[in-house]
Amino acid sequence: MINLSVNVNKIATLRNARGGNVPDVLQVAMDCERFGADGITVHPRPDERHIRRSDVYALRPMVRTEFNIEGYPSEQFLELVLSVRPTQVTLVPDAPNALTSSAGWDVTGNMEFLTNVVDRLKEAGIRTSIFVGTDEETIRAAARTGADRVELYTGPYAENFDENPDRAVAPFTAAALAAHSVGLGLNAGHDLSLHNLEFFQQHVPHLSEVSIGHALISDALYLGLEATIKAYKDCLK
Repeated sequence: MINLSVNVNKIATLRNARGGNVPDVLQVAMDCERFGADGITVHPRPDERHIRRSDVYALRPMVRTEFNIEGYPSEQFLELVLSVRPTQVTLVPDAPNALTSSAGWDVTGNMEFLTNVVDRLKEAGIRTSIFVGTDEETIRAAARTGADRVELYTGPYAENFDENPDRAVAPFTAAALAAHSVGLGLNAGHDLSLHNLEFFQQHVPHLSEVSIGHALISDALYLGLEATIKAYKDCLK
């Protein structure tokens, strides 16, 4: 069974739009776990436009499944995750003002930087994943940093899925095999949905975890959170 980690950033976005604490990010995260999610993902950004640093600290003792924190490894971000010590940290190359993650790392061009970051996280006992595209040399470079996993950026797959699913998924199948061949675990995320998730998991071997937020929370507006999480879990069987 492939793990489903629910990204609750959109819940925080809705809360912050009005002020106060409705919806309650902590309660939604606990409900996600209760309804079958295998993990909770957050992506705190420097401007705190959705998840706040205080949310990260509040969630840590509450999350009973895997806690995954995504972010660009600035010194401020590293201080946060080394203090909180989640199950996993996913390193993304986003600029501070990026709307969302839209590309993977140039690992070769950032080898020394990423290796130093991975070393610090591994010393703290935190599993480390690097957000990458499907380029196989980039994946092999990620292994040389000492990272435990890579997370495949699945935006191109989702974008091209309707036109030709087999062609859309082919680079991800090859990337998964490349990651496995160099001892890396495999995660995936970005624009995965009920529409394209089952096909993806059927054609991408060695997949351990998907992280899904925007589509899942949007589906929950219509289906309800419990039914939505069950539907996503069904896609991963």
